[in-house]
Amino acid sequence: MLPGPEGSSRVAGKSVRATPRQQDFLRIGELSRRSGVSVDLLRAWERRYGVLEPIRSPGGFRLYSASDEDRVREMREHIARGVAPAEAAMMVRASRVRGGPAPRPASPLPSVPRDPLVAMRAALESFDASAANAAIDLLVASFSIETLLSHVVLPYLREVGERWGQGELSVAQEHFASGILRTRLLEEGRGWDAGDGPRAVLACPPGEHHDLGLIAFGLALRANGWRITFLGADTPVGAICDAADAVAPEIVVLAAVCPGPLEAARCELSGLAARRRLGIGGAGTTSELARDLGAVHLPGDAVGAAKRLAAAHAAPRGDIPATPAPAAQDARLAGTA
Repeated sequence: MLPGPEGSSRVAGKSVRATPRQQDFLRIGELSRRSGVSVDLLRAWERRYGVLEPIRSPGGFRLYSASDEDRVREMREHIARGVAPAEAAMMVRASRVRGGPAPRPASPLPSVPRDPLVAMRAALESFDASAANAAIDLLVASFSIETLLSHVVLPYLREVGERWGQGELSVAQEHFASGILRTRLLEEGRGWDAGDGPRAVLACPPGEHHDLGLIAFGLALRANGWRITFLGADTPVGAICDAADAVAPEIVVLAAVCPGPLEAARCELSGLAARRRLGIGGAGTTSELARDLGAVHLPGDAVGAAKRLAAAHAAPRGDIPATPAPAAQDARLAGTA
């Protein structure tokens, strides 16, 4: 709990008057502890669905009321009954207007698939954007971003690539699935350049058009406290240098799924590495190429590479350690513990 004097704060463009009872308000970490909902998920519910209405402390911290805590618990109850997060949020907001819990609907809500990953896969492969987004909503509401990436998004992307290579998926299906997932991942990255943590500039070299892995890396790095400046696919090396000069990042990270684009830009990238710390990752990179460029190699999956980079930045030396073990709660959520 936080003590706080009387005053006013602004929330979503409107003034909220803090009362003498402000000492009863909670910071988001305490709300997370009491409700059993992760901080990332609380922020997603606030940003995406408007379920929470915090005030601001004089120091700029979000403070949550007992009513916010009640709405979080109500959200959990609805989701546990199989209600999709978006529908649950509508019910919670309706109960706020009425001043009491929303009654259960007379007609059953559409059932939520028991395995949202299976539902997401089926929807993406049948070009059903609405159903795919509904399944993704449920996954986002259930897992932290790192668990979502490690156990859902990245394995599915690998599966899509393999099945496309074997002729089991069409080019249209691969493009549709990639487009939906890319849009949703970038949505999770809104505001990922805010804060005061170390900064990374992320880009794909000229000729590399696949940036989903790079987006996943950025989200995982953001979860470890970094700020992200994202340039995306097929970025000229000169443009990467310009961005790096403008924001002075701790590292510039390039991703490639095949070595050709990096090899083609070898001379320019060596020059970049002489001016800025450069990292390379993705299936198209090797430790030998990194050494030749004067870059840091970031091997493995996007989440593991992001964790190792964050740990290396915090360590006295620049060594990149082994990937830390995932949190026990996330492992249980993912069904791996």
